[in-house]
Amino acid sequence: MNLLDKVNAQLKESALKQDKDKVLTLRLIVSAVKDKEIEKRGAGVKDTSIKDEDVIAVLNKMLKQRRESLEIYKKASRNDLAEKEDKEINIIQEFLPKQLDDSETKKACESAIKDSGAVSIKDMGKAMGILKSKYSGSIDFSKAGALLKELLSKWNFQKSI
Repeated sequence: MNLLDKVNAQLKESALKQDKDKVLTLRLIVSAVKDKEIEKRGAGVKDTSIKDEDVIAVLNKMLKQRRESLEIYKKASRNDLAEKEDKEINIIQEFLPKQLDDSETKKACESAIKDSGAVSIKDMGKAMGILKSKYSGSIDFSKAGALLKELLSKWNFQKSI
């Protein structure tokens, strides 16, 4: 069963249980995935079928939007809206692969540097490419990018001494 089928199955189950919050969030997911499919058709892509990678990309984008909104609502002391965003975040995360924690991310970055033969920040793209191919959907690339930059600058600094 692919990811979109799981979302649709959860949507039906939630509708039967009359879980309004979950139904609304799942409908937003389905709608965003359909938008992605339409976008692919409009771009002239021959294979417009939705794959799990497409769904994960949509979910990650939605998650990022919700987290940004959550921070804004917390700063504005809008606890009602922050609570709603938090519920949506939890529902969206149910469908995403397990995210690597900080220590696992560091190990993955170190491994990517080693595998790519990166020696300076100029080679960061090589290491990032390896991370994207191995850990797509299960790693926070903004954290990984900052960590790669830090590791490569330390390594380059130590090498120049």
